[in-house]
Amino acid sequence: MSGHALEAVRLTKHFGPTKAVDALTLAVEAGEVVGFLGPNGAGKTTTLRLLLGLLRPTSGSASILGHRAGSAEARRAVAYVPGEVALWPQLTGLEAISLLGSLHGEVDTVYRDDLVASFALDPAKRIRAYSKGNRQKVALISAFSTRAPVLLLDEPTAGLDPLMERVFRECVLEAQRRGQAILLSSHILAEVQHLCERVAMIREGRLVTVSAIDELRDVVGVEIDVAGDFDDLGSIPGVSVVSSDGDEVRIRVVGPLEPVLAVLARGRVTSLRTHESSLEEIFLSYYDDSRG
Repeated sequence: MSGHALEAVRLTKHFGPTKAVDALTLAVEAGEVVGFLGPNGAGKTTTLRLLLGLLRPTSGSASILGHRAGSAEARRAVAYVPGEVALWPQLTGLEAISLLGSLHGEVDTVYRDDLVASFALDPAKRIRAYSKGNRQKVALISAFSTRAPVLLLDEPTAGLDPLMERVFRECVLEAQRRGQAILLSSHILAEVQHLCERVAMIREGRLVTVSAIDELRDVVGVEIDVAGDFDDLGSIPGVSVVSSDGDEVRIRVVGPLEPVLAVLARGRVTSLRTHESSLEEIFLSYYDDSRG
């Protein structure tokens, strides 16, 4: 059996001539939160459905705790939250949560009740009366209360207000502390940056990179705004000029900062400010650089 909580090995899914997922290899460990990033249509949701066993791969394999994705053992070990939640309109919120939990087989009822309170959900209302955000709360409460070893979250905060997004982040961090493995697909890059140490970027069904966020910053570089009288910074290896206006210049440095600082030390610098790239800037830069 695999030692990974979740593993995909050269996972591939074709829909006719379209390669929705193409030789994707990824592992998530117990107690790890991995961000899964990519634009619409990149293959994120198809990958999650393959990991759940809802789709059969064209080739390659996927496993949960070493069990084949879709097997009874794998289903008991994984909980899933989709971005678009479809529930039974005639049920109350609590009935829907209980039914979803029974499908998994095990529920921490004390934690479930705590989650209902934390997410400010009225469990007596029927699903037909719920907003999109409240339906999303039902799915989140159902998934987290199973205490499943593996959580697959596909745009899990769709429809939630900022306060409830904070509750969600607290739930993810608690799950991580308990040793649960989490694969988080989200368009909210600030959310991913806050929760994840590693991110996997997918483009047209293929992984572009799987890296720690700090490693990606090293690839993208650091931006520096500097003003004063100094030599041409653009001639230094690893330095590119982003913009220039009079004696003010913005540069991007990929690699060591020492050569830049040495040039600046010989000149007359009147102001200097560094800017660390956000995950959004890293994603956009890395994604654009990966075209070709």
